[in-house]
Amino acid sequence: MEEYREFTGKTVDEAITDACSSLLVTSDELDYVVIRQPVSGFLGIGSKDALIRARKKQSDYEEIPEEERDERPVREKKKFSAPKERAEEKEVEKEPEVELVPMSETDISADAGVEFLKDILREMEIEADVKTAFNPVDDTVSFEIVGTGMGLLIGKRGKTLDALQYLLSLVMNKGSERYIRVKLDTEDYRRRRKETLETLARNMASKARKSRRNVELEPMNAYERRIIHYSLQNNRYVTTHSEGEDPYRHVVIVPNQATGSSRHYN
Repeated sequence: MEEYREFTGKTVDEAITDACSSLLVTSDELDYVVIRQPVSGFLGIGSKDALIRARKKQSDYEEIPEEERDERPVREKKKFSAPKERAEEKEVEKEPEVELVPMSETDISADAGVEFLKDILREMEIEADVKTAFNPVDDTVSFEIVGTGMGLLIGKRGKTLDALQYLLSLVMNKGSERYIRVKLDTEDYRRRRKETLETLARNMASKARKSRRNVELEPMNAYERRIIHYSLQNNRYVTTHSEGEDPYRHVVIVPNQATGSSRHYN
């Protein structure tokens, strides 16, 4: 049986995702134990990443040897019949990279949002600062919470951060004639999560290609599904689409029967 290996991350979820990427498995195929929860330390001193030990669960099918794959029929793992793709789903487009500008250079005030976040931090007894900036391309106000031990604000797979971002958007748009887009981040979580998902996408695509079986990823929000789709947009060996209804909607990576262009859906 395969030995356990150690994986780390800023959060336990990041360590699990790293293990999935390295072992080429989805989360439901991972056997793991949490060795250490993340430790924030004092002013960053003595901080430690989350630590898990993980290995693949015993497979429920026999792997087909490379030299025999053309002679043996392919068996696809199916959990349920795939629903029809949503009409509103569109091909993924890359988000432009732009330089943020100070809020003082815009006609938008972020004061209400800053006060809202400070009230939340005060109630949670968290000492942190709130920084703001503006993205002129899509009229987005970016809020960044700067402090230590931000794992509580991030939550499992960023769900707490997403919930706070939603409430922050309501606060910023209350009584406003102009709709203001809002982005909330801390400890560079959004970028780190994006890079982790991109690595996961490449590794799971490799697994789908080699096994010639569909690979179903764990449920993700629309933003994270778009990252997976875009990461594999130019991969000639697989296509991607989404199945299920929120909050269980997830990406399925399908190996191509013949090399060709791919279509991707949210």
